[in-house]
Amino acid sequence: MSDAFDQAEPVEGRRQPFVRGWRLLAIAALLAFVALVVIRTFIVDLYYIPSDSMQPALEPGDRILVNPTGHTSDIERGDIVVFDGTGSFNKYVPGNAFLRNPLKEAGQWAGLAGSDTVYVKRVIGVAGDTVACCDANGKLIVNGVPQDEPYIFGTDVASTDRFTVTVPEGRIWVMGDHRSVSIDSRALIGAPGGGFIKTEKIIGEPTRIIWPLNRAGRIESQANTQ
Repeated sequence: MSDAFDQAEPVEGRRQPFVRGWRLLAIAALLAFVALVVIRTFIVDLYYIPSDSMQPALEPGDRILVNPTGHTSDIERGDIVVFDGTGSFNKYVPGNAFLRNPLKEAGQWAGLAGSDTVYVKRVIGVAGDTVACCDANGKLIVNGVPQDEPYIFGTDVASTDRFTVTVPEGRIWVMGDHRSVSIDSRALIGAPGGGFIKTEKIIGEPTRIIWPLNRAGRIESQANTQ
């Protein structure tokens, strides 16, 4: 019996490979998380489209890749942008949106749920532009030029709201492609900020739809410098 006890492996010795394995797994998970954060901050980000305000370009349920915008001076009319609506679109943020919900935030970060404060719209006017609705043919006018907007949803008109605005320096004017349902700059005329979005609030430009697979493909900007 003494031989059996002498040959038995100590319990502590059996635990060491197990503990070492978990440590390596934890380190690998941490490194993967750091790499993902770096990629999403500086290279490409992921967002979920929760509404139909940008149909037909973007459908509810689309997951899109967003290229972080380092130079907002590159933003042109016709570009689609993702931006933080905090401070400008607060009027339309649910009252409980600023209460922390870790599970919901995790879903938003993973591109599985829509954000209460992040919006995606099309740029209609940049700094110095005068945007007006509408001419005799129902077209938006930018700097006196009627705009062709092939991206507008179905039979929607350019806008049912009449307005004339001049975009200040460091701001953009945005509208959704599904004009009849989109809550955008038009809805905030007369509110603090006038519906203009600060360029510093631009998160980036969508580049591709990656899900669902039957809609996967490049997102065209329809940039217009008329």
